Amino acid sequence: MAPVILDTPDSLKQYLGKEIGASEWFTVTQERIAQFAEATEDRQWIHLDRERAERESPYGTTIAHGFLTLSLISRFMKDVIQVRRGTGMTVNYGLNRVRFPAPVRAGSKIRARITLLNVTEVPGAYESIFSVAVESEGGEKPCCVAELIVRYYV
Repeated sequence: MAPVILDTPDSLKQYLGKEIGASEWFTVTQERIAQFAEATEDRQWIHLDRERAERESPYGTTIAHGFLTLSLISRFMKDVIQVRRGTGMTVNYGLNRVRFPAPVRAGSKIRARITLLNVTEVPGAYESIFSVAVESEGGEKPCCVAELIVRYYV
């Protein structure tokens, strides 16, 4: 699915309370999980030791770090929505809530569904709050749900 392209941050208002779309599927490889483990120094066996995870983990294999899944939201946002004009810079301003209801198993495909919850004009910017639900292909519940705050500076 092609991203929604908006002319200005003010154009976001037309999506208030609506799902904007879903990103493309993205495969979370064991290699990416290992790279994230090195970058964050979180080398817990449940992420890196496939044989042990198969024996001892309730998931039957290694799983991605929750924060790896969370960090991919910026990528998913670009798949779904882009404001191309009328903004000097776009900043990830933070998060209101984050939960990891289900694991992301190594080798699985994930994508995000993006809904616009709120748009507020603040000095020099539009502050937008998006609901993001990251789902795993074939999964029963989302693997990450978050409220992402993005500021579009004008």
